[in-house]
Amino acid sequence: MLKEDAGEPGPNRHPFDLEERTAKFGEAIVKFSKKIPRDPTNNRLIDQLVGAGTSVGSNYHEANASVSGKDFRFSVSRSLKEAKETKFFLRMVAASESELAPEARELYREANELQLIFAEMYNKKKR
Repeated sequence: MLKEDAGEPGPNRHPFDLEERTAKFGEAIVKFSKKIPRDPTNNRLIDQLVGAGTSVGSNYHEANASVSGKDFRFSVSRSLKEAKETKFFLRMVAASESELAPEARELYREANELQLIFAEMYNKKKR
């Protein structure tokens, strides 16, 4: 995996770095998607799942580079939306390929935690 740092938390890195967490989540979604059998139905689910699952982190990275509170809130709201969408497509994959349901469930839990984090961030900036 490619990372900008050596993986060790530095003086400016928090041990619960959300940028790293969302990147690892995106990587896990990509790896999971490769286990889904290709067929006309699943192809659409795979495309949507990978798009949403990797966008969670990319939008959060964009939020951290925002120039205003409004810009930050907008990007965080997109991360929130993508986390919700990822949960939906994980559910659809589990329905389509029941043998993948346990792994989909683990990814669903992480997507749900990320959704809760982004919802809190979004609501805090509102106050």
